[in-house]
This record gives sequence, structure tokens and C-alpha cells, in this order.
Amino acid sequence: MAASEESPVRWGVLGAGGIAGKFCTDLVRTPGNVLAAVAARDAGRAADFAARFGAPRSYGSYAELAGDQDCDVVYIATTHPGHREQALLAIAAGKAVLIEKPVCLNAADAREVFGAAAAAGVFAMEAMWMRTNPLIRQAQQLVADGAIGALASVRAELGLGRPYDPAHRLYDLANGGGALLDLGIYPVTFGWIFGGPPRSVAVTGTLAGTGSDATVAMQWSYPDGRDAQLWCSAPLAAPFRGLLVGTEGWIRTEGRFYRPTALTVCVAGEESRIEDPLEPGDFGYSPEIAEVARCLRAGLTESPLVPAADTVAILDLLDGARAELGVRYPGE
Repeated sequence: MAASEESPVRWGVLGAGGIAGKFCTDLVRTPGNVLAAVAARDAGRAADFAARFGAPRSYGSYAELAGDQDCDVVYIATTHPGHREQALLAIAAGKAVLIEKPVCLNAADAREVFGAAAAAGVFAMEAMWMRTNPLIRQAQQLVADGAIGALASVRAELGLGRPYDPAHRLYDLANGGGALLDLGIYPVTFGWIFGGPPRSVAVTGTLAGTGSDATVAMQWSYPDGRDAQLWCSAPLAAPFRGLLVGTEGWIRTEGRFYRPTALTVCVAGEESRIEDPLEPGDFGYSPEIAEVARCLRAGLTESPLVPAADTVAILDLLDGARAELGVRYPGE
């Protein structure tokens, strides 16, 4: 449904964990958007969260939130094994959905969710906030304009440094654990944004004691000779850096590449710096929130910045990487 230009977009938040808290911190100060309701399986936790962010309603079940007629869009902020069921619940109730990354456990589930949204005529988008970030978008424009010559190589790494703990969610297969879905989706999406779909993918990695993927490296190649080197690790710590190498220079992200604090651009040996345009204290979710609101007001069912086809294709790639490593989730 299209939201009115005069009325704020009314958000329902499904889940009351840490990422929901950061999202709502940005939401309540993004013009034209309001937090209308919160749901969690624990009604008390939902009520506390609602009070913290000034939401007028809270629920102890996800179905109640889906049925709230005063919500325009539901942000699904739970862990990814539940995304399919929760998204389908909201879509069936006629709600637009913004689904935290990864949008689903695998590509088949993602196709089902986006197919249901298309059939219902409602907006659906993966919450890949990196794709709406103003510095990432500026880097895309610089590359498109030839600022560093022809793009030759894309590199991204994300090492969390979380020691192996079989009880931790990152290593728990029953909860969708593994480096690829939780961490690797960022460098893989970074590679996709700048390089597009690869011609071939080489995968290597190690498994944790639970059978989850612990460290994964990918080498992508393209028909024109370009490459992408993408790496993620749950147990090993490494800089969260992104690098775009061209024939005449390079662009490096500063800070965490999925939410950079600046860009360093080097051409002919001369470096310049582009600073973060977001306000101090912004967690980085406000551009994503604004994009969803823009799409709803325009009556769109998906965002051109985060197209469903890309989201599904990236999950297809991750499914293939997991298969090569021998990682399989219960029920797959």
C-alpha cells in the first residue's frame, strides 16, 4: 500500500533485541517515520522496549503485531531462522516488510517470501543497510564515473574474533549459525554491489566443531579479468575493510566497510578523504528507513537500491558456498 505524503510511516518492530534497539534509536529521529508498536515473545520485554522508544502499543505475540491495523510496515529484527515464517505472517496480513539480513536461511525460502509479497502487492526488502549508506552510494558513483579508472579488483574482509563456543548462536547450526550468513553476507554483498555477479567462484574454508562454517574465503572471477577477494571469520579478528582497486587509483573504506565513517580516494598517488555525511550518533539505519518510507509513499513493492533479485541471487551464491564446505542446516 502507498503511504500518505502527509502522514508519517507507521512502523511495527518484530523482536526486541540489540539490533532492534539500534534501529529504533535511528527510527524515532528520522523525519516522517514513527514507531507504532513492538512485539516480542515475552510481553514484558516488549512493553519495556515500547516504553523505551515511546511506542504506544506492545504485544506478546508476533501475530498480534501483524494484525495491528495502525502499522504500515513491519521490521523483522529476529534471528534469520525465523524470518521466513514471520515475514509470511506479516505479508498475509497485508503488511509491508523490512527483513533483517540475511532475509532468510536460504534462497528457496527467500524466493517464497518475495513471491508472497509480489502476489499480495506489498513492499518487501532485505535490511541490507549497507546498500543505502551514502558513502557506499558515493563510492558506487565514483567507480561509475571512472574516478579510479576501470575497476579491476574488489576486496572486503570481516573477522569478528569470537572464540569458539558451541553454545553461541554463531556456531549453532540449529539457529542458522556460521560465518557466511551472519558475517560473510556483508563482504559478498560488497563484492556484488561493485563487481556484479561473478562468472566463477572458488571457495575454501574451515568448519567449527559444531559443523558450522568458521572461516571462509572466496575468490570471484569475471570474463573481463576482474576479480573479487572476499573473506569472513567468526573466530579470527581482522579489520572490517573494503577496497576498490582501479587501473588509475583506489578507494578504501574507513571504519567498518558496511557502515563506513569515511572514504579515502587515491588517484595518481594523491589521497583525498570524503567524510561521513550522517549526523553524529546515527547508527547508520536512517538511510535505510528513509528509503523504505520513500518506496511506500511512491507505491513501490521493492527498492531499486536493494532489489529482490539481487538478494535471492546472493543467497544462491551463499547456498553454493555452504554446500562446497559441507554445511547444512537442520531441515534443509
